[in-house]
Amino acid sequence: MTLLNAMLAMEVAAPGGPDVLQPCSMPVPVPGHGQIVIRIAYAGVNRPDALQRAGAYAPPPNASRLPGLECSGTVVALGPGCTRWTIGDKVCALLPGGGYAEYAACAEGHALPIPAGLTMREAACLPETCFTVWSNVVMRGGLKAGERFLVHGGTSGIGVTAIQIAKALGSRVFSTAGSDDKARFCEALGAERGLNYRAEDWSEILRKAGGANLILDMVGGPYLPINLKTLADDGRLVQIAFLQGPKVEVNFADLMMRRLTLTGSTLRPQSDLAKTRIAQQVEAHVWPMIEAGHFKVVIDSEYPLTQAPAAHWRIEAPGHIGKIVMKVEE
Repeated sequence: MTLLNAMLAMEVAAPGGPDVLQPCSMPVPVPGHGQIVIRIAYAGVNRPDALQRAGAYAPPPNASRLPGLECSGTVVALGPGCTRWTIGDKVCALLPGGGYAEYAACAEGHALPIPAGLTMREAACLPETCFTVWSNVVMRGGLKAGERFLVHGGTSGIGVTAIQIAKALGSRVFSTAGSDDKARFCEALGAERGLNYRAEDWSEILRKAGGANLILDMVGGPYLPINLKTLADDGRLVQIAFLQGPKVEVNFADLMMRRLTLTGSTLRPQSDLAKTRIAQQVEAHVWPMIEAGHFKVVIDSEYPLTQAPAAHWRIEAPGHIGKIVMKVEE
């Protein structure tokens, strides 16, 4: 396929609010060694995109300066050394950046086939959250069947993914959310108990149930010491973001006495090899869950690429449930 010389993209004109996302024309990426170029059909919208737009999350060296960490689309170019994909293959992919455009390049090992039965629109919602949840909940957190698992923000993209994966693994799932309706939505997804953090003492409820064996948290700030108190002995807390700040005072004596583990990670700065290994596990374990009907994609809303500012207003508002996507290919 012959590629155009230029493509439409949405760039961050200057750090700031959603309206700093502006359309521009950029060269179509050329694949390097082991890379593919994807003609994007849909791009997922994630909170790290909003952080990058605000100037708080710089892309890694050599990554596209455009936001956008996941997409679905068609392989249109192969770099030297590519062996898995051929021109015309339909894929979804984790991107180091660049998803807010008509074309993006990524390592071929970061692309996965579209799960059977899913549309391109649905598949664009998978890579960022599935890679993040599987690597942190299973690979890092070691969640096992029968364990009590608590995820905060159960109606976020990460939350709906974590609830369903943990349920499919046979864990007892608990989730916090910001309203009774959202708590009931978490239960409909598979949570044993959805907890309205505005009206219920979620920590006390978990402790009465025996304590959480594993907590996945993206809130941080004042939640960190409460999370540690909520853990059962030998429990694990995995931190993946700090929406309420990264600094807080913690008494580590309790952590030592009860043999707690506090860990965390971010996905984007990890090496291509590390992300390829995560991709292999996601394809081996999560894709069968999806194809067996144990995991469904929850989409909140869709916007055209040129309405990226509206998509960012939506993701930063408190009311959304599930994933936000942008349609790129007309």
